[in-house]
Amino acid sequence: MAGGEEQGTVTETGTAKGDVTTQEPSRAQQVVARRVAEAKATIPELVLRARVAMDACLALRARLEAQAADDRPVPTVEDLVVRACALALREHPRANGAYRDGRFELYSRVNVGMVVHARDALIVPTVFDADQRPLGELAATTRALVERVHEGSITSPELGNATFTVTSLAEFGVASFAAAVIPPQAAILAVGAVEERAVVEDGAPTTGHRMEVTLTCDHRILLGAGAGAFLARVRELLERPLDAPL
Repeated sequence: MAGGEEQGTVTETGTAKGDVTTQEPSRAQQVVARRVAEAKATIPELVLRARVAMDACLALRARLEAQAADDRPVPTVEDLVVRACALALREHPRANGAYRDGRFELYSRVNVGMVVHARDALIVPTVFDADQRPLGELAATTRALVERVHEGSITSPELGNATFTVTSLAEFGVASFAAAVIPPQAAILAVGAVEERAVVEDGAPTTGHRMEVTLTCDHRILLGAGAGAFLARVRELLERPLDAPL
């Protein structure tokens, strides 16, 4: 495969668009296509955006990196986001639920799915009981899940039963984006890249690190006030990461 592109079958030649190559989607790609179509057809979306000051998170990462042992991975920004979401989900049960068959389902476990960009599809392994894991354990868990996705050894039980999802395009330098809710979950948080920006603090110009996050909700279970309160709590936990036990 040249340049990492999938090969296909040339079905037409010499058209106004050039040669036409048809590719059969993989099973994983078919699942993604089906879920996105279902989400857009059945879920009335509510989209909220927030800008998060990430300086405290970056300082925490630097401190943990200086103390890191070989067997303990340094938490990534995405790990800190998963942690903040998990703690906020515990406080906002509707965000950790679903609208199904005209009823609200609220889940006692906080299981956060994390989108991994594999070669041919989006794979979403689950961090079970994410709200109960210390930050170091959470980081080790996400690292292991990502490695198994890329190795192709991820198992079916590790890909199901998420109650909420986090997705990031920060590695591609994307500043902000909105993601489709994964049915039947109530919401998904899309995370942009951390950027250094000019800001004003205490009336004086300075620079700071900011990150855009976008919450897409199923409006049938998460109304504006509830979604806004959940997103505000996520932002608070990221801006003051030491307020919760590590």
